[in-house]
Amino acid sequence: MKVLVTGANGQLGQEVVKLLQKNNIQCLPCSKEDMDITSKQSVQDKVITFQPNVIIHTAAYTHVDLAETNKDKAFSVNGLGTRNVAEVAEEIGAVVCYISTDYVFDGQSRVPYSEDSQPNPMTIYGKAKYEGEQYVRSICSHYFILRTSWVFGSNGQNFVKTILKLSKEKSSIQVVSDQFGSPTYTVDLAAFIYNLIQTNLYGVYHVTNSGDCSWYDFAKSIVRISGRDVTIEPVDTQSFPRPAPRPKYSVLKHANIQANNLPDLQHWQEALHAFLNEMGEVSNGE
Repeated sequence: MKVLVTGANGQLGQEVVKLLQKNNIQCLPCSKEDMDITSKQSVQDKVITFQPNVIIHTAAYTHVDLAETNKDKAFSVNGLGTRNVAEVAEEIGAVVCYISTDYVFDGQSRVPYSEDSQPNPMTIYGKAKYEGEQYVRSICSHYFILRTSWVFGSNGQNFVKTILKLSKEKSSIQVVSDQFGSPTYTVDLAAFIYNLIQTNLYGVYHVTNSGDCSWYDFAKSIVRISGRDVTIEPVDTQSFPRPAPRPKYSVLKHANIQANNLPDLQHWQEALHAFLNEMGEVSNGE
């Protein structure tokens, strides 16, 4: 198997590349400097030369707030860029594994969203990522679309690292308590992707760590496991106005993981403990 990875310098991309290389899979990591997905010629040059069996498409414009004013950039990368990847993949018969987001939903549900729930993105970021999904569906004969949320890991910036940093600087931290979702550890997500691309169980999957929580609950667990002496104060969404509205509730139901008898991801609490242990941030009491 030959695998090309877009967004190879990103939070998830680095984890995917590391796992593929560890398992001696022939892999071509492509950062945005290596391949400009907004240029079809650039995509063709890399893909047609390498001839991958699978393209894991993690590259994305992920600046949720900036996307509200950088609309063209968001759609250029997440929409047009994904179309280019899908079209070139189809030309050579490669499978596309596209990483999408909980932001394709409006966050108004009170029960977990299943894979066949109707998307209704409320942000430019979400709309651009959903456009990418539609291109993959309409162009590719064989594809995986993986929606995920609240991603954290050792590469790049994320909520866990932010809380750890703030806990060194402050005695109390205010965290939103009325937004709910599921944290996702890049190590677990990469492992799921690795196993999935070796099957022909094509389609849409919701892939997060098991269980759900609020950002406040998540922050409380971070400081508890790391033994930080800091108070986490719950506040509502209105206390933190942002250019892009956040989903109030974006828990993703793992219906297709269950339907295809695939192993589900560990609980987010276990994943968080594993990550903090990896970072050397677990207190003796934990």
